[in-house]
Amino acid sequence: MAQEKIMVVDDDQNICELLRLYLEKDGYNATIFNDGEEALKNFDSVSPDLILLDIMLPGQDGWQVCREVRKKSNVPIIMLTAKGETFDKVLGLELGADDYVTKPFDTKEVMARIKAVLRRMDHSSKADEVKEVRYDKLVVNMTRYELKVDGKVVDTPPKELELLFHLASHPNRVYTRDQLLDEVWGFEYYGDSRTIDVHVKRLREKLEGVSDQWSLKTVWGVGYKFEVNE
Repeated sequence: MAQEKIMVVDDDQNICELLRLYLEKDGYNATIFNDGEEALKNFDSVSPDLILLDIMLPGQDGWQVCREVRKKSNVPIIMLTAKGETFDKVLGLELGADDYVTKPFDTKEVMARIKAVLRRMDHSSKADEVKEVRYDKLVVNMTRYELKVDGKVVDTPPKELELLFHLASHPNRVYTRDQLLDEVWGFEYYGDSRTIDVHVKRLREKLEGVSDQWSLKTVWGVGYKFEVNE
């Protein structure tokens, strides 16, 4: 089996070497970059399976790097944030981060998070054998990461698509915001789940009035469901 490739982007060389040591010991292939621009420049050639990304970077910071990566890839991203910095959870979710770890960190914890995120990706690719859901005038295809509304492809960010696919795969089932954070983003964000509302609002703008056979419904005081008229 090919080694999984982890890209480490951090300007602290000691942290990078420590992570490289642990990653290689656990059988991963580690590639280190000390600034965001270099990492982005080499992203395609490295083609990582996961990125460990520091927020405070010279040049382009971690948020910008995360945003650029998400434009073209759904590779899992774990953000590294210094203790004392407020990790903006909503921004992290909005930009598509998969998890975050606070520095100074226990290296074993980082390794456990990496394994958990990779396992989840592996599990989701195996679990969703049906990678497409179809309804009247709506097709959500997760193999191609494509949303078709009334026969036309609609440009949609990966997380919006994943959220819609998750809801539409379980019609009429009500999900709380926390469940959606956990099951779509794959990790629990305590407290602030505004990001779900933002994603649903954007999806509604794309889907409003397309069909009277289904709709994205708010269940007040609970969460959301993809309602299908029987």
